[in-house]
Amino acid sequence: MYKPLSAFIGLRYLGAKRQNHFISFISLTSMLGIALGVTTLITVISVMNGFEKELRARILGAISHATIQSLDGPLDEWRDIITDVNKRDDVVASAPYIEVGAWLQSNGSSAALVRGVSPSYEATVSDVSTSMISGSLEDLRAGEYGIVIGIGLAVRLRVGLGEKVTVIAPRLKASPFGASPLMRRFTVVGMFEFGEHENDTGLAMVHIEDASRLLRMPDNSIGGIRLKLEDLDSAWLVAREISDQLDGAYRVRDWTQERGNLFQAVRTEKTVMWVILSLIIAVAAFNIISMLVMVVTDKQADIAILKTMGAHAGTILRVFVVQGSLIGIIGTALGVIGGII
Repeated sequence: MYKPLSAFIGLRYLGAKRQNHFISFISLTSMLGIALGVTTLITVISVMNGFEKELRARILGAISHATIQSLDGPLDEWRDIITDVNKRDDVVASAPYIEVGAWLQSNGSSAALVRGVSPSYEATVSDVSTSMISGSLEDLRAGEYGIVIGIGLAVRLRVGLGEKVTVIAPRLKASPFGASPLMRRFTVVGMFEFGEHENDTGLAMVHIEDASRLLRMPDNSIGGIRLKLEDLDSAWLVAREISDQLDGAYRVRDWTQERGNLFQAVRTEKTVMWVILSLIIAVAAFNIISMLVMVVTDKQADIAILKTMGAHAGTILRVFVVQGSLIGIIGTALGVIGGII
């Protein structure tokens, strides 16, 4: 009986005109405060989620979701490993690669990560094919010593298509004049742009066989295997399962070990923003409590009449709970609408 009565009186109090205009002002500002806080919270979190998604797409479009490497030296049995790993439902594709940090020289010079790839394999594990702004990954042919570089790296080297770039690897070879670094002249056959600074300014790709010859690696051996996974968030678990599948004979790493700190920083930033904006909502909620205290003081005569008519303390309490809850609900609804718009 009393629950509908509490709701009815609470609704009447919410819509009734008050002689104390200050209470009406506090009610309105509390409602608007919650609406503003919710709108800001939804907007900021949405922007941060979009930023994280875009950042992940740009960075993970170039780096490996997971890698498999030998514990010591080149990887020889890579074809058998690729066959076994590709049978897993959580692995989309795999590709052999060779990576080495090198010094690139042309009209300018810069350090870069040189990655030897097989064009047909590489297209299945990265977005480089769709990120090419000139030339094509298929222009990398074994024995022709072509190189594909990031647009930022091209600016640093001051080179264009068809120009020569000397790749100097930090490994030594013996000669009659003593030890000298491994080096080879490559021709620029393409440029890519991932939209991420580190990859665009510090990554170059050559054919995997050319990289093998440059580094004097044994025939049919590679540096490792790059994996593209179905679910990025479970990459650490997949990497551990693959390591167990291979009896721990190989080093298996996932993308969180390579770039995890960056994404952790973004998540921490989102959490901090969420806490700060939640405090705005909390302040508005405290305003509602202050408003209800003033309403109770203002309605002492009404409370006395209700008690005279036999209303219990719980019934009277629910009247003001309904009033405060409605202010919060309306403010939240307005905030959600504002955030969506």
